[in-house]
Amino acid sequence: MPAKQSAKASSKDLEDLFLDGLKDIYYAEKKILKALPKMAKGAESKDVAAAFEKHRMETEGQVERLEQVFDLLDKPARGKTCPAIDGIIDEGSEVLEEYKGSPAIDAGLVAAAQAVEHYEIARYGTLIAWAEQLGMSDAVSLLQATLEEETATDEALNALGEGGVNQRAMAEAA
Repeated sequence: MPAKQSAKASSKDLEDLFLDGLKDIYYAEKKILKALPKMAKGAESKDVAAAFEKHRMETEGQVERLEQVFDLLDKPARGKTCPAIDGIIDEGSEVLEEYKGSPAIDAGLVAAAQAVEHYEIARYGTLIAWAEQLGMSDAVSLLQATLEEETATDEALNALGEGGVNQRAMAEAA
């Protein structure tokens, strides 16, 4: 049996890996779309809630771009369960439950959102490198546009944390 498995595994190539990565991030983006409204609703700060709402709208466009990449490959846009994003989103849900009404809720939500962004940035960077290697310039452009949005979102979240969310969590707790 192990010989069969290794023979099958060796027949997979970078294009298969790229497609698996697309399925992974497509699943992740769909899960994130469901989580963002909950995070916005759970935020105390209007700025934090607005950041989540803005990112929800951006994520809808990111899903559309991923669907365009699937079209370029002539493959159906389908997700593949991603335990990593499931775990990250579960952590965010725990913050919502455990810190509801707490002065630390916004700091916790920003941190949870940044964990999501860092995961996405890593995935999109890898997919871009693979698309370049595969000569898929149209896919590179679509994925690069999303990576730029994800990076900007991470910077905006960082600014929220440094701009007072973290300090309010400390000051109000005292």
